[in-house]
Amino acid sequence: MIIRGNINSQGELFFEMGLIASDKSVMFTHAILDTGFTDWIAMNIQDVESLGWAFIKTQKKYTANGIIEFNLYAGTVFFDEQEFAIEVIGGNEFTHVLMGLQWLKHRRLIVDRKMDRLTLENVN
Repeated sequence: MIIRGNINSQGELFFEMGLIASDKSVMFTHAILDTGFTDWIAMNIQDVESLGWAFIKTQKKYTANGIIEFNLYAGTVFFDEQEFAIEVIGGNEFTHVLMGLQWLKHRRLIVDRKMDRLTLENVN
């Protein structure tokens, strides 16, 4: 399976992802692939709470701005034609949905800026 993404004018890498709310409705969004982020997903607390995802605990994370405490939620997303139950980092600092490096454990990221192509390939 190959997932196509987009590269915006600032060079950010975007993939479409479905966020599955607790009532099973799906909200599709473009998530930025952040290669400096090592978890699954990060997003604004207001958006997490609007999805009705369950709070797990607070957790300290190392960031470029030092150690910050975030909320951890149990979320469900639709990506690569599959549903995933994942941990989601929630914070007021996030203005976009961020995808982290966990998505690359079993996928190959191919970025071709010259051809303006972005793909994720499943390597299982």
